[in-house]
Amino acid sequence: MHVLVRVFLKESEEFESEPLYSRILKVLQDKGVGGATVLKGILGYGTTGHYHYEGIEVMSYDLPVVIEFVDEEEKVEGILEEVSKYLKSGLISLEKAQIWVWQ
Repeated sequence: MHVLVRVFLKESEEFESEPLYSRILKVLQDKGVGGATVLKGILGYGTTGHYHYEGIEVMSYDLPVVIEFVDEEEKVEGILEEVSKYLKSGLISLEKAQIWVWQ
């Protein structure tokens, strides 16, 4: 079975002066994940209820970022153990996924 993983972060989060989403992508690549995507939100809010937005007066204010990838469930478990070492807070969601590949 395959799993779709979404890691929810804030754009401003860093690890050793590097954007956290960039560090996590490197971990995914090192662990052999075939592909991953970083999506930047234009508006969102988290558990604090504070909006994160991009507006005229502010070009960027801690916008939401989501990293998505799909892999086999057993492999994902090990990957998430590694990824969690870099997270101070946030949310990770998992859902079953059917994979269709065409070329």
